[in-house]
Amino acid sequence: MSETNKLDGRRALITGASRGIGAAIALAFADEGCDVAFCHLGDGEKAAEVKRAIEDKGRKSYAAECDVANEVALPVMVSRARKALGGIDILVNNAGHSVETPFENVSVAAWDRMIAVHLRGTFLASRACYGAVCESGWGRIINVASQHALKGTLDKAHYCAANAGIIGFTKALAREGATKGVLVNAIAPGPVETDLFRELSEEWRDAKLAELPLGRFAAASEIAPTAVMLASSDGAYYVGQTLSPNGGDVMA
Repeated sequence: MSETNKLDGRRALITGASRGIGAAIALAFADEGCDVAFCHLGDGEKAAEVKRAIEDKGRKSYAAECDVANEVALPVMVSRARKALGGIDILVNNAGHSVETPFENVSVAAWDRMIAVHLRGTFLASRACYGAVCESGWGRIINVASQHALKGTLDKAHYCAANAGIIGFTKALAREGATKGVLVNAIAPGPVETDLFRELSEEWRDAKLAELPLGRFAAASEIAPTAVMLASSDGAYYVGQTLSPNGGDVMA
């Protein structure tokens, strides 16, 4: 691979990449020479924009609507993405959603959906892609979690639990994947200015801003370089790690 394009010849599948962090990672991967497939849920217009942007960079792209928690639909989407790109070397599990709810008001349905989108979706996509990323003896799985999994937060017990599960899953799968040449790591971003984040209450956002040493929220483009590093040869000695670009919200 060339020095300028860290992902030349690679093929990535990213879940939940029609906007926000997922879209930023998709575009950053394309800038580095990677073909990119991605899925979304009910966001066709934005997905079409991201797909065009990837193709405008001279890369192949494939986009499809898919609920990552659907164990029937997700493998079909993966199979079609693999065919469209000619293979999958990199999987980024990014799909997620966030709802602020005091613990006493969290319903079983809300709990189950949060776990389904984050943890079940990460498992299902990883299972569907594992054979493909193991195929050549070189592969990457990058799981996007949250810094809330590391510290907890008010009104998000179900969100914190789901993302903590992703980190545990990352560590376990990393031990198995490394023996097959597949490096599995996680990214736990801090607060990022995305559509999802802007849906949170102004009160919650103001309280979070006051906690940050940098005094600002991140742009999605500031998270994407971490994914590029983990997906490229620069990340060749990272196994089972959780990297947290969070503006000082969590200090390890």
